[in-house]
Amino acid sequence: MEVEEMEDEGSSSQSELPHSEDLHQESLQLESTSLVDQVYVDKKAVDKLTEGFLAHYLPDLQNSKRALQELTQNQVILLDTLDQEVTKFRECNALLDLNSLFTEAKVYHNKLVNIRKEMIMLHEKTTKLKKRALKLQQQKQKEALEKEQQREKELERERQLIAKPAKRT
Repeated sequence: MEVEEMEDEGSSSQSELPHSEDLHQESLQLESTSLVDQVYVDKKAVDKLTEGFLAHYLPDLQNSKRALQELTQNQVILLDTLDQEVTKFRECNALLDLNSLFTEAKVYHNKLVNIRKEMIMLHEKTTKLKKRALKLQQQKQKEALEKEQQREKELERERQLIAKPAKRT
């Protein structure tokens, strides 16, 4: 009979809290399952306890929810910042690679300049050697010509020295 009265009270207070009906049904199930320990719970008391429980813990839970949302938002901001920093480091590494390439290019440019200087120096030396060789060749030709002329003079002189028969007149 008391169970029926409690059910009647429960139907009148259903509009207050939807969750209190679930609690009431659970308490009824507990009452029906344990016949030995029959505990009668007043619906109003359950509703007031539920309201008190929610009033006590709900603000803290809502504050915790807001704090977690703020932390999540801060994490997103930190991740974006971290991505930007990683990008900057990659650009710095790329610049270092670029600087090493420029340094290497400078080294090779200096090597090319040195090779060019050596080639110019070798060209000058070969030009001097060619001129010297030409002078030596001309001098040898001159000496050979002078020897040839000397020999011809000697041959001519020998011919002149050879007795010629006198012409009879």
